[in-house]
Amino acid sequence: MASTTAFKDRNLIAVIGDEDSITGLLLAGIGHINEHQRKNFLVVDSKTQVSAIETAFQEFTQRKDVAIVLINQHIAEKIRPTVDRYQEAFPTLLEIPSKDHPYDPSKDSVLKRVQKLFGE
Repeated sequence: MASTTAFKDRNLIAVIGDEDSITGLLLAGIGHINEHQRKNFLVVDSKTQVSAIETAFQEFTQRKDVAIVLINQHIAEKIRPTVDRYQEAFPTLLEIPSKDHPYDPSKDSVLKRVQKLFGE
């Protein structure tokens, strides 16, 4: 079991998502800008380059103040190799649906690992 020092300072949720998902989560209060003017969210639209998504993913998964990274599943598909390589417990990675893209369990990297663990 992980010690409490591994996650005691992790108190933020980071989000990579479409405008509707980010807006809803910001209205729920997850938005944060730290002292270095770094946000804990990235709004992805049709103009957002894949490299920008990968950079945000790497930043959010390396930050010591982030406990959970939420990413819209259709956006995770754009960086699927990077998402599939991520194996850390903290921050936890969760793929979420969006208004226009329903959740597909067959594409979820975490669910795939669980199924593999149980031999399914």
